[in-house]
Amino acid sequence: MKSKGYFGNYGGVFVPETIIPALEELEIAFIKYSKDKTFKTEFENLLQTYVGRPTPLYFANRLTEHYSKAKIFLKREDLCHTGAHKINNCIGQALLAKRLGKRRIIAETGAGQHGLATATVCALFGFECEIYMGKVDIKRQELNVFKMQLLGAKVIPVESGSQTLKDATNEAIRDWITNIKDTHYIIGSTVGPHPYPTIVSFFQSVIGNELKKQLKKDPTYIVACVGGGSNSMGIFYPYLNNVRTYHVKPKLIGVEAGGTSLKNGHNAATLTLGKPGILHGSYSYLLQDKNGMIKEAHSISAGLDYPGVGPQHSYLKDKNMVQYKTISDKEAIEAFYQLSKLEGIIPAIESSHALAYLKYLMPKTKKNETVVVNLSGRGDKDINTVKSLK
Repeated sequence: MKSKGYFGNYGGVFVPETIIPALEELEIAFIKYSKDKTFKTEFENLLQTYVGRPTPLYFANRLTEHYSKAKIFLKREDLCHTGAHKINNCIGQALLAKRLGKRRIIAETGAGQHGLATATVCALFGFECEIYMGKVDIKRQELNVFKMQLLGAKVIPVESGSQTLKDATNEAIRDWITNIKDTHYIIGSTVGPHPYPTIVSFFQSVIGNELKKQLKKDPTYIVACVGGGSNSMGIFYPYLNNVRTYHVKPKLIGVEAGGTSLKNGHNAATLTLGKPGILHGSYSYLLQDKNGMIKEAHSISAGLDYPGVGPQHSYLKDKNMVQYKTISDKEAIEAFYQLSKLEGIIPAIESSHALAYLKYLMPKTKKNETVVVNLSGRGDKDINTVKSLK
């Protein structure tokens, strides 16, 4: 599937020369320590005792009854420490940074969950921590901003561009170029230059590996939201690795943010509407105009509000190994309320996009089939956003 940083035609390293040595150093460390027993034991122990893994696989009985079709299970990443799957990758990268002797950590964040997870592991390991966050996202994610600061991180507002995730990533990269010797950049999704997409997928694959053990047999469908792509790659990854042909079983469905419209550009449906190009160090699908300029993305979900996507997803789209769908802001909020009222679980708006696709998927299923939705995060952070819509 991949060769030296590429997934088919996608991926690669498109960065200033000053960053290349750090990327090569990181790749060497990852290759070494991902096979090292001591490293793996420390990582697994922290996932168990600090993060709270394995996360449960929950049978959503009332949601299943609502559709009267296939059985619906939720992979409960919302129960991870800090409230989302992001902590899995942050623990792994922090352990790599420790072994590389890097004591300063930077990160970008949109919904705040990656920033919160980064701030958490920096407190755990005693690292200096600075988080870049768009001014728009700071306003809609005030609770997570306060949590990051409480944990000792410095949250740096980004006022350029759309003041969201793309712009926060730009600023984090500029910082890294300036402080490359003592700083490790924890990228939160399967985006960026090689080896980041591979590293993030590896650390997040714990989600899918657990699912395989918990469900005993392959589900008929696995559904996950897609922004940059980390939670979806995490749950898809073990199933993709076992595929020798392009006829994937189970059927994998990634759900993008359709925003307010697929026609007027007010969306973040990169794989649905985008074209290949270069952004943040790799070649992948992007939302861009006819002149190759990056379009502004939109989603009510800060974590999906990004005009790019990880190179693995671009490859999987081209090979038809994953089906990519879109869900609107309105549909995501409806699913947010639905799960809250039917199951007593308040989901993140990001995860609500995956939940919302059930209304299209379930009529096609049979009662002897199984659908797993990756509940990538909890909705505490989104309460004010949803409340403001009333």
